[in-house]
Amino acid sequence: MPVNRLPLFSRLAILCRHLLLAATLLVTACADPYVHPSNGDQAIPLLKTSFARMEDSYRLPLLRWKAIGDTRAVVLSLHGLNDYGFAFDSLGNYLSNHGITVIAYDQRGFGRTDAAGLWHGSERLGTDLVSMTKLLRDHYGNVPLFLLGESMGGAVILTTLAAKPLDVDGIVLVAPAVWSRDSMPYYQRIALWLAAHTIPAKQLTGDGLDIKPSDNIDMLKALGRDELVIKATRVDVLYGISNLMDSAMLASEHTPGNILLLYGEKDEIIPAIPTCELVENLSHNGATQLSAIIYEDGYHMLTRDLQADIVLEDIAAWVAEQSLPGQPGSDMLVYCAKLNGQD
Repeated sequence: MPVNRLPLFSRLAILCRHLLLAATLLVTACADPYVHPSNGDQAIPLLKTSFARMEDSYRLPLLRWKAIGDTRAVVLSLHGLNDYGFAFDSLGNYLSNHGITVIAYDQRGFGRTDAAGLWHGSERLGTDLVSMTKLLRDHYGNVPLFLLGESMGGAVILTTLAAKPLDVDGIVLVAPAVWSRDSMPYYQRIALWLAAHTIPAKQLTGDGLDIKPSDNIDMLKALGRDELVIKATRVDVLYGISNLMDSAMLASEHTPGNILLLYGEKDEIIPAIPTCELVENLSHNGATQLSAIIYEDGYHMLTRDLQADIVLEDIAAWVAEQSLPGQPGSDMLVYCAKLNGQD
C-alpha cells in the first residue's frame, strides 16, 4: 500500500532524499511557509447538527455518533494530519453502544473545510478546540466531557491545554504526534527548513517510503479511495505540523488533567523515544494524572488496526469508569523504562 495514499505526516523523511542533494540550488531562492489567514468576519460561535460556526464565521463540518440510551459521556475527537472526522467511525460506533456520544469535526485545512490542503496555523487549531469545547459544554451541561486526539489531534490538545485550561473531565491521546525536532535526525531538520523556505508550496507524497501505519490493509485501501483524505502534502504544512509537535512536547511539561495515553509498539510513524519522553514529562509534571497503555501488536492507527476492539474497549472503560483494565504487560511506563535501560 503506497504511503502517499495515507492520511499521515510521515512525508518528512522523503525530504532528506531530494533536498540535501540540491541544497546549493535551494538557497538561491527565497520564500516563506504559508499560513492561511482567518476569515476575519466576526460571528457568535454556534453548534448545529452538521457543523459548528467559529467566531470568525469559519465552518467546521461535524459528524456525530449518538449514544444508544442515556448519554453517560461525550467524547470530542480530533483527527490526525490529512485525515478528517470520519476517521472515528469505528470509535463512534463502538462507544455509542456503550452509552457514549462521539462528536468529531474536520479541523481547519482538512476534510470538507474551506481551503483544505493549506496550513491554518497551530494557534488557530487550538482556538477552534477551545470554542468547540465551550459549545459542547453548554449543550450537554454536566454530562462528562472528554477530549480524544489521534496523532496531530493529540498535539493540538496538548498545546491548547497547556495554554488555556479547558472544562473537560479527561483526555485520551492516541499515538500523539510529538516527534519534536529535538529527536529528529539533524539532516531531516535541515531538509525541512530548506524546503519550507524555498519551495513551501511543493506537494510531497510518500512514494518510496517503506512505512506501515496499520495492519488493517482493507482500511488502508479504503483511505486511498476516499477523496476527502489528502494524498499529497505541501511542504509548509509539514513545517507547520513540525512546529506543532515542538509545541506539544514543550507543553507536556506542564499540561494539566486526567490523561489516558495509548501507543502501539509497532508504530512506524511516531518513534518510541519521543513518545516515552512525553510519558516522562506527563508523569512528572505534577499536574497530570496519567494512565498509559502500550499495545504489543499495535501500529499507529490504533483505533482502526486489526486489534482495534481491544483499544476501543480500553477507551470505553476509561471514559465510563476511569478504570484501566489494559492487558498483561501493557504498562507504558514499564516499557519506557526498559527502552531507556532502566529495567
